Amino acid sequence: MREWGTYDINDPFPLFAQTRAEAPVHEVMLPDGHTAWLVVRYAEARAALNDARLSKDMHAAFARDGAVVAEGLPGPAFARHMLAVDPPNHTRLRGLAAPALSRPRVEALRGRVQSIVDDLLDALVAQGGGVVDLVSGFAFPLPFRVITELLGVPEADRADLGAWFTTLLAPSASAEPPPEAVAASANIVRYLGELVARKRAQPGEDLVSDLVRAGDEDGALSEQEMLSTIFQLTVAGHDTTTSLIGNGVVALLDHPDQRAALAADPALLPRAIEEFLRWDAPVPHSTFRYATEDVALGDAVIPENAQVIISLAAADRDPARYEGAETFDITRANASHLAFGHGIHHCLGARLARLEGIVAFGTLLARFPELRLAVPRSDLRWSHGDGLVLRGLSELPVVLA
Repeated sequence: MREWGTYDINDPFPLFAQTRAEAPVHEVMLPDGHTAWLVVRYAEARAALNDARLSKDMHAAFARDGAVVAEGLPGPAFARHMLAVDPPNHTRLRGLAAPALSRPRVEALRGRVQSIVDDLLDALVAQGGGVVDLVSGFAFPLPFRVITELLGVPEADRADLGAWFTTLLAPSASAEPPPEAVAASANIVRYLGELVARKRAQPGEDLVSDLVRAGDEDGALSEQEMLSTIFQLTVAGHDTTTSLIGNGVVALLDHPDQRAALAADPALLPRAIEEFLRWDAPVPHSTFRYATEDVALGDAVIPENAQVIISLAAADRDPARYEGAETFDITRANASHLAFGHGIHHCLGARLARLEGIVAFGTLLARFPELRLAVPRSDLRWSHGDGLVLRGLSELPVVLA
């Protein structure tokens, strides 16, 4: 049985290609010793993402066997969000957050996103023109500011909250979470509880206030669901876009012909964003599902109660789906991908991530056409996240030039 999750996090794509060539579905051993069924080809991955027999409610699966799900940080109080439940609960929870991320509401944010981008790039320039970290100075604070504004987090609290999330999501080689992650988790739990209490006492025009009203006045969600949803929206609303920006910048620096094509024709930006996502997905694997019955997929039968993980990054380079799948091409006509998932769990914030990406790259490339790495390419490390569900750069040293 193949081990999965211990590959070279800086370049997992050769292994993805090898595994994809062997079979569409594999039984694998995860680093924690559990087995799972891994889906690596596009057609099977798309089908699995849309298969109601593959449940997201892991608690139901374990409860049926008299077991308890091993909770990661921040624990069970924050584990009841839309990514961890099935319909009808999923439908209900997603519906409460969806209006804030609708097409008109997202498009209305364009000016604010542009203002944040300009401010962040001005701050980088003000550092003196030397080496700057494009992750900590740009790719992280841009989506974090946007999502915390949407949620209604006061500006004075955002620096601390951002630092806690960075610590919580940092990788660890230990089986047990390090003390700093435990402390960060406790701070996040405490802070979000206090934020809900403040919005309950003094509601505003923001998403947290909307969720509080839905829970208190309409009984549409419980306190656990409210806190879980706020936590999940904060993580999903910034972490993946941070990695999209970092990974996309590296892809352009690795392919100067594509960078030149984009500089020459900014109208290619929407296609470029889709190719960044296909080429190097910020979420290389979906969160776990489990089979509620035996499920035939590809050439395998996934047994009832088995855990299932779908490799979005492997599927998005499937040569059966894409011509020149291993070629980075921002002019690709058929660039649809699975980086945002598929089916009912398709990323709710996809429109916002795309908008942030278009504004970020358009402004960055226009202002700094000679942007270059400040370190050898081989020094870059994709050490943010666990490498399985989340994968991104912790640092991206560049010279703006």
